Parts: sequence; structure tokens; C-alpha cells
Amino acid sequence: MSADDVVEGKREIAYPGSVLDLVGGMMGQPPGGFPAQVKKSILKNNPEVLTRPGETLPPTDFKAIGEQLATKMGRQASMREIVTSALYPKVFDEFVSHVKNYGDVSLLPSAVFFNGPAIGEEFSVDIEPGKRLIVKCLTIGDPRPDGTRTVFFELNGQPREVEVVDKSVESKAATRVKADLGDPTHVAAGMPGMVIGVAVTQGAKVAKGQKLLSLEAMKMETVINAEREGEITQLLVQSGSQVETGDLLFVLK
Repeated sequence: MSADDVVEGKREIAYPGSVLDLVGGMMGQPPGGFPAQVKKSILKNNPEVLTRPGETLPPTDFKAIGEQLATKMGRQASMREIVTSALYPKVFDEFVSHVKNYGDVSLLPSAVFFNGPAIGEEFSVDIEPGKRLIVKCLTIGDPRPDGTRTVFFELNGQPREVEVVDKSVESKAATRVKADLGDPTHVAAGMPGMVIGVAVTQGAKVAKGQKLLSLEAMKMETVINAEREGEITQLLVQSGSQVETGDLLFVLK
């Protein structure tokens, strides 16, 4: 989008929170600043920070955060973990939960973590000094009706198997309705992500600019507001729904 697109655009654009922070001064002031009309179009009624952003933040109690983390993690938190939690509380809580469920996956080779091992591939994992696991993926069973598969592998030469949920099987079964871009009453997802909050119900009357729902992708949150007043005649998602670009979220008549 150009500056003219932002200023003269006829549609109500849902800017991500990170864009509001950037233009609103929460990341500091760029040399020369932003054009006044661009700021007005993006920020609307959101506040603008003209001083050093840190001056507007309340004091942080690192001791209290450390005590909370000790309860969540079951051990004393390091200062690095305390500061990370203070900066990104939601993300760090998700990380702590992930470690509790799956262990320290940073020990895995990156390619294996992101893509999974290929059939016949062997890789090693050093779980502690002097203790190395040799893992070899043998084969993967066919999907069952409940969306699970059996994965067969060797662990230090010994055959093993484990049941896993194949999320790709579930996603194929749960196809979503695509929005008709020519229908002005259809409101579509502008990016793939997860619905993290729905602020309206089906049948609700809404005002122009009212918050309808929030989407999150790659830790970037986008709020979708009503482009005009109307009624939510169809609501096709709920909190936790995974959507793709172009999926119909709701109908606003």
C-alpha cells in the first residue's frame, strides 16, 4: 500500500497491532516522522506516543515475575527468562507450556523439528552430556478415521512405535466456505491464522468501526472492524478456528 492508498482508501482497513504500535510511536520516532494524514488514517482514535515509549510504561516488578515463573516452570527462572516474560508474556507462557508437553525440542536438528525425518533417515539427539540417542524413521502407517497414524522407528537400534495425530488429515476434512469477493456483505480472512477472539454473536447489530474479531498469525494480531453498520446474519468461526486467506468469516448485511 502506498501513502495515498492509506489516506484515500474507501475501505475500512484492519491494521495489525504492530502497525498501530509503529505508527503510534511505541517503537520510537523515525527521522522525519510519518505523514500526518497517514497517521490519522491508521491510528483513528488510538493514542499517539510522542515521548520515549518506556516513559509511558508502568514499573516492572521482576521479583514478582520470577516468583510466578518459578511456579509455572517448577524451578527458579533465570534473569533472561524473567526479562523475556516481561517483554512477551503470552509468547513465553506458550513456550513454557510447550516445553512441559514436549520437552526441550531445541535439542533436535532444525530440519527434523520443522519438517520431520524422511523415511529411512537417521539422526542423533544429545539429551545430556554423554547421553546420545540415535533415531531412525522406518515407516508411517495409513491414517485412521479418527485422524491418527502409527509411526514406526528405531531408538538406539530397538524397534519402537508411537501413535500420533495427523493434523493434515483433520484439516482436509474441515474445509471452510470461501468468501465471494464480489459480494460486499462477505467478510473474508485477509491472512491465514487462528481466530483468537470473537466480539460479536450471530444476529448482533453492529456499528461502523466496531470490533468484530481478532486473528493471529506468526504472533501478529489483526483486529477486523465493521466497515459499516449492519447485522451479523452468519457467523462461521469461533475462538480457536484455523482459517486460510479468503475463508468466509461472517456475513454483514
